[in-house]
Amino acid sequence: MKKMMIIAVLIFCVLSSQMEIVAPQVDCYDACSTGCVQSNTRLMQRCDRKCQIRCSPGTVYLRLKYAMSP
Repeated sequence: MKKMMIIAVLIFCVLSSQMEIVAPQVDCYDACSTGCVQSNTRLMQRCDRKCQIRCSPGTVYLRLKYAMSP
């Protein structure tokens, strides 16, 4: 019984290690900058700059936050 369980776990590990991670289809910058529509150009530029900071490669948590938001 233990051997069967070990074999099943090994097969599961091998199969799960071969799976590829798919990147999310949502573009963080596009999703963020869509909300930057302002009549004031200064505020629009400020919002755009914040989106660039939020969606930079080093901010994984914030990218996930914006990708998951409706």
